[in-house]
Amino acid sequence: MKYISQCFVLCLLLITSSVSARVSNDTFSLEHIAKIQYVSQAVISPDGEHIAYIKSVPRKLYKDKDGKSFSQLHIVNRKGESRPFLAGQVNISQLKWSTDNSQVYFLAKLKKDKFTSLYAMPTNGGEAVKQVSLKKASISQYDLNHNGKKVAILAKEPKEKENKELVKLGFKAEIYEEDLQFKQLFVATLNSNKKPKKQKIQGNISSVSFSPVDNKLLVKLQPSPLIDDIYMKSLWHIFDTKTQLILTTFETVGKLGKATFSTDAKYIALIGSIDINDPKEGQLYIADTKTGDIKNVSPTTSGHVKDIVWANQSNKLFYVLYTDVETEINYFDVSKKKHKTIANRSGFIINKISISKSDKTLAAVINTPSHPNEVYILKGKNHKLVRVTHTNPWLTDMPLAKQEVITYQARDGLKLHGILINPINKQSDKRYPLIMSIHGGPESHISNGWLTSYSKPGQIAASQDYAVFYPNYRGSTGRGVEFSKLGQNDYAGKEFDDIVDAKNHLVNIGLVNDKKVGITGGSYGGYASAWAATKQTKHFAASVMSVGVTDLISKYGTTDIANEMYLVHARSNPWDKWLWYLERSPIYYASQSETPLLIMHGKDDPRVHPSQSMELYRYMKSQDKTVRLVYYPGEGHGNKKTAARYDFSLRLMRWMDHYLKSDNTEKPPFYLDHASKLKK
Repeated sequence: MKYISQCFVLCLLLITSSVSARVSNDTFSLEHIAKIQYVSQAVISPDGEHIAYIKSVPRKLYKDKDGKSFSQLHIVNRKGESRPFLAGQVNISQLKWSTDNSQVYFLAKLKKDKFTSLYAMPTNGGEAVKQVSLKKASISQYDLNHNGKKVAILAKEPKEKENKELVKLGFKAEIYEEDLQFKQLFVATLNSNKKPKKQKIQGNISSVSFSPVDNKLLVKLQPSPLIDDIYMKSLWHIFDTKTQLILTTFETVGKLGKATFSTDAKYIALIGSIDINDPKEGQLYIADTKTGDIKNVSPTTSGHVKDIVWANQSNKLFYVLYTDVETEINYFDVSKKKHKTIANRSGFIINKISISKSDKTLAAVINTPSHPNEVYILKGKNHKLVRVTHTNPWLTDMPLAKQEVITYQARDGLKLHGILINPINKQSDKRYPLIMSIHGGPESHISNGWLTSYSKPGQIAASQDYAVFYPNYRGSTGRGVEFSKLGQNDYAGKEFDDIVDAKNHLVNIGLVNDKKVGITGGSYGGYASAWAATKQTKHFAASVMSVGVTDLISKYGTTDIANEMYLVHARSNPWDKWLWYLERSPIYYASQSETPLLIMHGKDDPRVHPSQSMELYRYMKSQDKTVRLVYYPGEGHGNKKTAARYDFSLRLMRWMDHYLKSDNTEKPPFYLDHASKLKK
């Protein structure tokens, strides 16, 4: 028996070590994903000569303490010469330039800070200097006024201190959704000893920005800090700091995105919804700041507006438009009431934009099929697109598989699109195993850019001769409001049939082995993966579900977005049709499952409660189905910490390899030998 046990342990070690060592150093691997850096924010200086950006740097596996990636401050010039200004193990956010280009402001908790404070970093050298802090709360957002003398800040109201004696005696009751911390608004004077002044405004404040001409504020208010209220009950207002009164309210319905003043403060532009049932904010609105009159000026092209920024020398509003699997930078001329496209290169996925004071240079955060988010600039009359950062230079020499846009037809004739990453050694006469990666939401979509991360197999799987496909099923964004509503009141209906139709298309064109198809996804994509392992089990040989829905009835009772679910997804409540909700739940079909299912879930997920995973696990295990459940303590709706992400990636790919590259019937070992990676 001792010999058998030793052999078993040896086998475990060989299997788990092969996951990370299966490929050579010049092939994309999970270790490469774990060290990828990317740009999360980029802001151009007023003179257009420099861009301050935040570089996200993962912690080093098996070396750094547990935690999220570090966020560092770097500055790059127009020539692409980049310098770190605040690097190392720091976490900064929300960059803004001073009007004279001399310093960059940001939020951070540095040195012995107990709470997040506002700092400024001189661009000609020197250390970060604290500008504003609160004694009992972290600053969550801020904005500088037009002359740089005042700053508006948001912070949660402090919690009352626990009575330690009562806690020792067992009085620890928690009141759910009533004992809330509202975000409060303060205005502070920079370079002053005066305390920040709390503003008299009712409700929860989730966003604030100064008027560019005076000290009025654009604020986003909700009745409470509950996420459902933030999603579905927000309104933008103009608030006067002198009179402490709301001057103008912009009457909108549904989800709201960013809003910003025009340079002359005559207008605000905002990203909003077309109606209360619109799944995703993506309509472009212009409103009069005095009257509150608001008009939808969205382009006639189907798509969703992602980001907005006003020109400084004219009433032109620049915006990023997501259209199908691509993106564009356009502007809307308020005077002429015309739209114009200035950048729309295929495969360049634009996330955020920033504009110089002269309007001659735009900075953008862009990813492509060959790299994650980097800083680009658009300069000159022709808006020439120039990349100025290279945060992962090793990627240049890394062999990457071909990525392409695929068009296919659903069984009811609807034309659909998706992104295919081909096997890196693709041969025309060979069929390959397929991993389908399903996006969440469903109010989101997959663009033709960088598609590899800890939970998206992308180039990792392609380097091991998998085909990887990302379908934009009906209900996805990017094709207009009407298309995004096609999945409403039809949970797991035609939208998930679209996924099977995509799989069949790839089989029919001769690329994919019909018997070797796996599926994975998180959140709503996790719901699809659970549905694939139960109701659609005959189509899939393996499934990996992450933070997914399994029981629509209990999901409603355990989520923090029940109202949003009703308004923009289900369009009904469970008590309206109990049986229908049950029949659209993966647990209802657990008995027929023939698909090995790996379930992974953050143990502190507020959006899709971890019990959703437990329910399907118990239903399947009780009926002797092949299932495994992995919880990640301290993680929420998707893993944020480096170690948990890497562990997730290892388990995902091992599950797919085990069932799609061989004919295994037993589960792979649950054990991963992380201990052997520790440095002695």
